[in-house]
Parts: sequence; C-alpha cells; structure tokens
Amino acid sequence: MNKVILMGRLARDPELRSTPNGVSVCTFALAVSRRFKNANGEYDADFINCVAWRQTAEFISKNFAKGRMLGVVGSLQTRSYDKDGQKRYVTEVSVDEAYFAGDRGPAADEARPAAAPANNGGAAFGASDGFIPMPAEDDLPF
Repeated sequence: MNKVILMGRLARDPELRSTPNGVSVCTFALAVSRRFKNANGEYDADFINCVAWRQTAEFISKNFAKGRMLGVVGSLQTRSYDKDGQKRYVTEVSVDEAYFAGDRGPAADEARPAAAPANNGGAAFGASDGFIPMPAEDDLPF
C-alpha cells in the first residue's frame, strides 16, 4: 500500500502549467512540521515536493497561495532524469485529493480574486463566497 496524508503550509505559490496535450499540472512544496521539538525547543519542518494533475491541479492553483494551510492525500512516487550528463532522482507526492485546512489567512485573500456577490434568490448570506455567518456561541438556541 502506498498512501500519503499530509497537512502543511505552502512554502511557495503553486505553479500551474500544461503538458503539450493540454493536461494541467501543478507543482508545489508543503512545509510540514515535525512532531517533536529540536534541541532549541522549536519544531523543524520538512519541505515536501508535491505534484497534482488535472482538476486537482486547477483547484490548488486557484484557491491556495504561499503560507496557506493545505491538506493532501496521495501516493509517494520516485522518478529519474538526466541533466548535464548526470542522473537526477526525484521523490514527490502525487496528489489525488486536496483540502482546505486551517483558517483563512491573508494568503487566501491574495490567491482568490474578489468574488462578486451571488444572486441567491433573494437570500442574504452576508458573504460573497456563499457561506452563512454563524451567530456567537452564546446566541445559539441550544
């Protein structure tokens, strides 16, 4: 079984490209914190290269930017190529699923263009992204 589940922050903006056949591919690196503190009492992070294809690639490039928290599910893959006569090896996560994780930080506002208010049949949602604002905890009827 080859299954990888990661949650981390984008180390750089996702890079969306297309293959010669028009297939979308998105590459990015996730900074994933380790579980234990180092000798200085801080958490180290591993920077894990990831690649997503087709609709998943488009979803990531449209909704995420550097610093934004992202959850991914995929598989670990290795490949090799020749560069300047030397064989290079790459290990990366091939992303099958991507999820929003954490809060909406400033990076999210930069990644997503401002949406026009949707016409929801007269319903007042209070937010242009379609989410209904919840009342404060002490205002709930239960």
